[in-house]
Amino acid sequence: MLELQNCLNEFTKMHDEFISDWNHAMSSGDTSSVDRMTEDYYVAFFNSGNEKPIIFTKQEAINGMEQSVRHFSGANKRFENRVIRLRNNLNAVVFYEQLIVKDEEVLARLFTIENWRLINEKWMIVRETEEPIN
Repeated sequence: MLELQNCLNEFTKMHDEFISDWNHAMSSGDTSSVDRMTEDYYVAFFNSGNEKPIIFTKQEAINGMEQSVRHFSGANKRFENRVIRLRNNLNAVVFYEQLIVKDEEVLARLFTIENWRLINEKWMIVRETEEPIN
């Protein structure tokens, strides 16, 4: 049990750094530090009204991430109500409400689920699910 708790502590520290890297990306426009995706990564984006998600590959997600950072330049990305659960020592799931805020105005709200895997001693995102919150 102690080993799993240590793993959770290490993962949480890494995810805190990931959040910090996101805020740096939002202010600088440089998204290289938040590219922690496996080669077979994908994101399923559920849009309001659509029953089936739109699936984006890693490259499509990177392109979208770069566009989003440019579009929301100067905004802050908040990760609220975050819950982290380890499946085991090699797999973690993170649930949170993602807010993009600029000048105290909420520009976007998304419910996000990230699935992470420890690969070669580095935590990588395997897949994500996102859905707008209205």
